[in-house]
Amino acid sequence: MKITLDSPLDMHLHLREGDLLSITVPCSSLHFSGGVVMPNLIDPVTSLDYLLNYRRAIEFYCQNTAFQPYMTLFFSAYPADVLRQAREHIVGIKLYPAGVTTQSENGVTDFDGIEPTLAVMEELGIPLLVHGETGGFVLDREKAFLATYRRFAETFPDLHIVMEHITTADSIDLLNRYENLSATVTLHHLMITLDDVIGGLMNPHLFCKPVAKTPRDRDALREAVLSGHPRIMFGSDSAPHPVDKKECSGCAAGIFSAPVALLLLTELFERADRLDVLQGFVSDIARTRYGLKPPMKQVTLHTKPFRVPERYGSVRPYYGGSEIGWSVAEIR
Repeated sequence: MKITLDSPLDMHLHLREGDLLSITVPCSSLHFSGGVVMPNLIDPVTSLDYLLNYRRAIEFYCQNTAFQPYMTLFFSAYPADVLRQAREHIVGIKLYPAGVTTQSENGVTDFDGIEPTLAVMEELGIPLLVHGETGGFVLDREKAFLATYRRFAETFPDLHIVMEHITTADSIDLLNRYENLSATVTLHHLMITLDDVIGGLMNPHLFCKPVAKTPRDRDALREAVLSGHPRIMFGSDSAPHPVDKKECSGCAAGIFSAPVALLLLTELFERADRLDVLQGFVSDIARTRYGLKPPMKQVTLHTKPFRVPERYGSVRPYYGGSEIGWSVAEIR
């Protein structure tokens, strides 16, 4: 069996910085035509000069393959003239509530005070990308943030708001109520539950934020994605950390899925007999919702087993050492 995907896109991607770029960028640029790059670096991306330098660093490692890094700014109370200058260089601005995930300490604490910035973003057509969690009990953090999404959606009806890496049935319910909301869903949240992380011995390589939830939540995500929901896009939230930062006390949150994301998605959709909606999930919906014209790239996959390497440099990938039933036959 074969399937060819046109210009696959990863709409939520952590490439990190420094030496890690030599691992992360080739893995994403091989299979994907573009990716939305997150700005929560050690020093968050809060200026246009910094953003352009970061994009150049990413492009250096693309190895002559067609890949468009879609850049984002870390949310701040930017003056209107700064946003106007940045508009042509960014695909959106990423909002992190303070302290909810990796390197988000400089995130938002006053959600009332950010409305003037949101109003300018609405006027300029700059999408708002949101890590939608509060600081409460870990399994309730996403549900507790839904009221904030609701308020933003109603107050700014012309603002495109992207609910990033949603994990719950409640988030699907809210998404269905507002046309200006979109969402990304990760590969791992379609596959695992909290039981896979801590149900037996703790598996640090499956620890991520937002944490995996219940079977009911996972099944609700699958149902929405496999039905071809017109406002749900693929975003891997691929988030690499060196093994010594995962296999330790106080392990870092993140799953490095970029090398296997397209293979495992294809296997998941094939098992559900829904390969017909995979193109939409990994490309077409994102192109429509964001108005993107990504580089042309055709990725043909076929049912030939692929054994995932144990390591990519210092990073262990999702499914490392395991076999997947699909592999890439051709990229052109």
